[in-house]
Amino acid sequence: MFAVEVRDHIMIAHSLPREVFGPAQKMHGATFVVDAAFFTEDVDENGLGVDIGLATEVLSNTLKPLNYQNLDEMDVFAGKVTTTEVLAKHIFDALKAGVAGGDLGPGGARIKRIRVSLHESHVARAWYEAEL
Repeated sequence: MFAVEVRDHIMIAHSLPREVFGPAQKMHGATFVVDAAFFTEDVDENGLGVDIGLATEVLSNTLKPLNYQNLDEMDVFAGKVTTTEVLAKHIFDALKAGVAGGDLGPGGARIKRIRVSLHESHVARAWYEAEL
């Protein structure tokens, strides 16, 4: 399996309003480093699995609506607890839609799997990964 992985980041605010989250129940900020890996079983005649420039652009465009936002105020997250895992799945779904919409060019048709990793800090991360 081949993979192209690109990276960006977002800065968000949110609260996690459940007792299990302790002090994170209150409003707080987070900066996530976001990695998106696009997996293919083969490469094209140019040796490419996925165009890295398009992958970078698609990730950037996916993250723009989230950056500098209070997730608690966004309709898309209404009724959800915006844990790192939930946010990773949200980003995965948007990238999956981009692949289906042709945003990754001809190489997008080769993508079999995507992994979205959100790094909360230098010691903790969570991800969502699935077949397309």
